[in-house]
Amino acid sequence: MLSKQDVLTIGEVATRSGFSTSAIRFYEAEELISATRTSGGQRRFKRTVLRRLAFIRAAANVGLSLEEIRAELGYLPTDRAPTKADWSRISRDWHGRLDEQIQALERLRDGLDTCIGCGCLSLQRCSFSNPEDRAADSADPPGAAYLPPLLRRPHRVR
Repeated sequence: MLSKQDVLTIGEVATRSGFSTSAIRFYEAEELISATRTSGGQRRFKRTVLRRLAFIRAAANVGLSLEEIRAELGYLPTDRAPTKADWSRISRDWHGRLDEQIQALERLRDGLDTCIGCGCLSLQRCSFSNPEDRAADSADPPGAAYLPPLLRRPHRVR
């Protein structure tokens, strides 16, 4: 049986994690975290939920989608706090992704004074990604078609 110190209310989880209570309820509904209910229907979370929420925040900041976060969380134990080995196994997968993001951001940074790859066609000659206005005759999708794929992902409003 868990002691009173081993469980947290949704408000305590929100305060400790920095997530709003609505975000916590969303992640619970998405089965990324879990809670038990009191006889009065109030949520009670194991203290280990703080680590899962920290993981969710880090994964989202790396750029993982909700489905990717769900898959990664599937590798973590639900009945105990993750160990260093658990985290190491997951973080290895992120190295390549982070390297790609760094390269894409460096390319964007280095080309900002000529073009940001937005596809707006306002520049007749864009040395970064649209030399001689190739996009005007292109079948490429509208918008930021020339940005590296990692920087073209749809933006979610939080």
